[in-house]
Amino acid sequence: MPNQPINVDDSRLQELTHWFAEQLPHIAQQAGFAETSVNSLQPASSDASFRRYFRWHSATSDLVLMDAPPPQEDCRPFVKIAKLLAAGGLHVPKVWAEDLSRGFLALSDLGTQTWLEVLNQDNADELFTLAIDALIRMQKISVEETQLPAYDEALLRRELQLFPDWYVAHALGQSFTAEQQDWWQQTCDVLVNSALKQAKVFVHRDYMPRNLMLSEPNPGILDFQDAVYGPISYDITSLFKDAFISWPEARVTAWLQEYWRKAQACELAVQERFEEFQRDSDLMGAQRHLKVIGIFARICHRDGKPRYLNDVPRFFTYLQQVIARRAELEPLAQLLTSLSK
Repeated sequence: MPNQPINVDDSRLQELTHWFAEQLPHIAQQAGFAETSVNSLQPASSDASFRRYFRWHSATSDLVLMDAPPPQEDCRPFVKIAKLLAAGGLHVPKVWAEDLSRGFLALSDLGTQTWLEVLNQDNADELFTLAIDALIRMQKISVEETQLPAYDEALLRRELQLFPDWYVAHALGQSFTAEQQDWWQQTCDVLVNSALKQAKVFVHRDYMPRNLMLSEPNPGILDFQDAVYGPISYDITSLFKDAFISWPEARVTAWLQEYWRKAQACELAVQERFEEFQRDSDLMGAQRHLKVIGIFARICHRDGKPRYLNDVPRFFTYLQQVIARRAELEPLAQLLTSLSK
């Protein structure tokens, strides 16, 4: 996101700036740099949530400030999971200071370029190998169900319900007929049952190039605060079925095979046959694609951010690719065809 002038009427930003001015001397002492003047904060990025990020720059160091306003946002999962991932050898922001009640964090800066900005046909193999290796380290972290929310049947079905509640109802202005509801129920049952029978691991839940930073070590990992304990195929599928960039199916299959071989070598509980793992990945992807279509419609119609709807066709393309090779998704094929009439 390009730097923009700060709105002087932004009272929350003023509050964040005053808090950071109080914290900066202590951070400087811990981090070993001399600069203790706040000067100005520059917008670093924003996302589909209510969170905002600002960058503080000095001659010797950079920090990123997170503004996550309660009650819409909660910083506690970010702080907890950052420690969990760092202990597992992943490159994530270090939390230098926190005010959880007000939703303020001061973080180490992992850089200014996301993978989405630098990925291309020539470097994708090299970068995705790094992402696969980092993901396997993440999945090797010993996580108990009590440490993370469970990616259980209730959550899987709530996510799927975003599709009829927001895309069908608001973007299309339709509601399901009895026949469509039956197709939808059959689809949900197939997708949920497939997800629930998979081995469970740490799931980042948004492991894609936009949340990976070009850094040293590479990648830096962001946006992990919604992590859950759930299906092993979720994150690797998300990595290649991205919201903002698509890849030929042959390359996706090759990268998926690379992950599967490495996961087996590290004794992660993936299937013995790649074809079985690919089926799980396909069905897990379908669940995510339907969820994301619903989320993008909600962001448009509830939050007033229509640009996200521009990426909805990409997810319908992903769904059609999976439908073409998975007979169990015939009810979904019938549903989507009926909605387009």
